[in-house]
Amino acid sequence: MESHRDAVKEIAASVQHYFERGEPFRIYHGSTNSTRQAVHRGQNTVDISLLSRIWEIDTNTQTTLVEPNVPMDRLVESTLKYGLIPPVVMEFPGITAGGGFAGTGGESSSFKYGYFDEIVNSVEIVLGNGDIINASDKENPDLFHGASGAIGSLGITTLLKIQLIQAKKYVKATYHFVRSIPKAIDRIREETLNPALDYVDGILFSKEHGVVITGSLVEDIPISAHVQTFSNAADPWFYLHVKKKTLNNVIAYVEYIPLPEYLFRYDRGGFWVGASAFEYYKFPFNRFTRWLLNDFMHTRMLYRALHGSEQSRKYIVQDLALPFATVGKFIDYTNESFGIWPLWLCPLRQSRLPTLHPHFPETGADGQTLNLMLNVGLWGFGPVQHDRFVAKNRELERKLHEFGGMKWLYAHAYYEENEFWELFDRQWYDGLRRKYMAELLPSVWHKVKVDPTVDRSWRTWVLQSWPLDGFRGLYKAIKSREYLIARNSTWKGRDGSAKLAKKR
Repeated sequence: MESHRDAVKEIAASVQHYFERGEPFRIYHGSTNSTRQAVHRGQNTVDISLLSRIWEIDTNTQTTLVEPNVPMDRLVESTLKYGLIPPVVMEFPGITAGGGFAGTGGESSSFKYGYFDEIVNSVEIVLGNGDIINASDKENPDLFHGASGAIGSLGITTLLKIQLIQAKKYVKATYHFVRSIPKAIDRIREETLNPALDYVDGILFSKEHGVVITGSLVEDIPISAHVQTFSNAADPWFYLHVKKKTLNNVIAYVEYIPLPEYLFRYDRGGFWVGASAFEYYKFPFNRFTRWLLNDFMHTRMLYRALHGSEQSRKYIVQDLALPFATVGKFIDYTNESFGIWPLWLCPLRQSRLPTLHPHFPETGADGQTLNLMLNVGLWGFGPVQHDRFVAKNRELERKLHEFGGMKWLYAHAYYEENEFWELFDRQWYDGLRRKYMAELLPSVWHKVKVDPTVDRSWRTWVLQSWPLDGFRGLYKAIKSREYLIARNSTWKGRDGSAKLAKKR
């Protein structure tokens, strides 16, 4: 790991340089899965984009040592060779381990394991003065807990030790049809109590058509079982497949999915956000066109196009966690105010307080364990006119607060600073900033706050008009050549799954 140590020393020296001069600085990661516009390299920027290696996979302790820019697909490919898997895997292949730790990474296994940071055993962090320290539950535990979800505002994470579990070849997936929003919510709550399940999430296609999706890791499957994949160009998009299998009110449909195919099942189409690209270009949306444009429909390319076109200023992309008791009424509100369907439902085990993750201080029968929350993924077109778009987002934030919910901080946030700190423990957070000398880094509010003002110049109006903004995003996505990552992934499809199975 000599090259890692050299790289971290260089990063620490840069941080120390800014600290000694009292100059604020930012971190450049090289990629983003936030919907906010990325901050590019420039003055007073510490570049950590090259920290993207996997250094160790220990089969005895079932842990792996990785740098922060290792994406989920590379992590899964590497650990599966040893028959291991992270308990929580973000469903977009390009999300990084560092992003999962510093952000909020809740997925279909999070009802059981919590957010991604809960499977991180320890981290190496460069503090705001350039010191390099380790943090874990036993060493600097306050920083370890606080840095998870702090969006890199308490220091620079340079190495993570991640806990793994035994992998199995397949996920036995069951699609449970439900006829209403309340029944979907109740069924999800019920399934989270089933110890035999490893994964639980749901899709609401409408008020009358919902599907609760449960999954269990299995090594062997029945001879007659159907094996379904989702990563090949000719494969169905996962959400369309689930909808088709439950259209005729089939109470429960069972199939077997190779494990990596399940983990990244929402990659093609970005859940269902990719369908909006067809709508935007007024292009036919069918099996042939999805096959034809497959390279553009993976999440890495969708994110490139989103940022390149600045469509995030017009498109609602929000994950919103609420108590089970109020989530039904909140969905009624989103239907009336936004009319966006489908919706994603994902149960989440809460982190201990205080935290910068979504939280609600409601405990179970023991008076200590925080109750699960239910996430609602709200993704769809917002108002075209910018002022109305901002107003609808502000309205969403107010309503969410009324229902006891909180948003994930990867997305657009329009809170004023005082409003933001009504949601979180500022005294705790500011104390960590002072103790670990992080005050020259942008605060979490400064990092997540979206500037609602817009450039109203003639040039900007032209560039952000249909279809020029879309073509600009498409050009930048193609220029990135990130479609090659999906093409060359060894986890994917029938061939990839077979290769990994043979290695095991």
